[in-house]
Amino acid sequence: MTKIQPGILAPVPALARHLFFVATPDADAPTALRALGELGELADGEKTVVALGESLVRALGYEIAGLRTFPSYARASVDIPSTPMALWCWLRGADRGELMHRARRLAYAVEPAFRLSRTIEAFQYDNGRDLTGYEDGTENPTDAAAIAAAIVDGQGDGLDGASFVAIQQWVHDFLKFESMSAVEQDHAIGRRKSDNQELEDAPPSAHVKRTAQESFSPEAFIVRRSMPWAGENEAGLVFVAFGKSFDAFEAQLRRMVGMDDGVADALFKFSHPVSGGYFWCPPLRQGRLDLRAVGL
Repeated sequence: MTKIQPGILAPVPALARHLFFVATPDADAPTALRALGELGELADGEKTVVALGESLVRALGYEIAGLRTFPSYARASVDIPSTPMALWCWLRGADRGELMHRARRLAYAVEPAFRLSRTIEAFQYDNGRDLTGYEDGTENPTDAAAIAAAIVDGQGDGLDGASFVAIQQWVHDFLKFESMSAVEQDHAIGRRKSDNQELEDAPPSAHVKRTAQESFSPEAFIVRRSMPWAGENEAGLVFVAFGKSFDAFEAQLRRMVGMDDGVADALFKFSHPVSGGYFWCPPLRQGRLDLRAVGL
């Protein structure tokens, strides 16, 4: 499917930069988005994946079926925040300086309609591990299964080839994690760190058991493109999940917070999300963003 922004299905890059924009008062969003759509060398869907938030789509006077507000939860020892933004750009590459200059040019291109609100720099660690040392994305679907899980099809021009993406920034408490024994750590994840083997005797709270995609009805497959991040005093994981809808992600999130059976995911013992947003990734048309679904 040539309509797909190819960065969605490509392996995670060595480095990445996530740009989150808010709309400014009296924003001329159509002009800014047209300018962004014309920047084929920047917003190409491969080196830079672009997505629109619900507020922006509504400001344009349109609706995208399935695009909605990220859910928030507040339960015992578990807080899931919802922090919607208007626009998200995922810059993918291997050179930190090049990413910085590309981010600067993108931000300039969408001013003054959009203001850069948050930037997260992400990176690969130890051949695809989370900063806790565990392999990440083990159960990701691949090839045709990834397309079936992540890409919209059968909805018509301007929609086919699109994707929905859920993004959370998680902050790890490394002191708490390192105070756990090796067995406790393995049981929290549900896999052995040493060989990535799933543990049959892991408790119901183990992350792997909470989110086993084939255990839902219907099955809840998503395509994860998560990467570690680190700031001056904090670090963790930028969780990124693409889907043909948000249904699979929400099914997993509900189970993680214990909405279905009262059992919370053991991840919350040493990590917590500080943001959460939903976005719609438009398809491509002739190598440029296809924004017909929002009137552009």
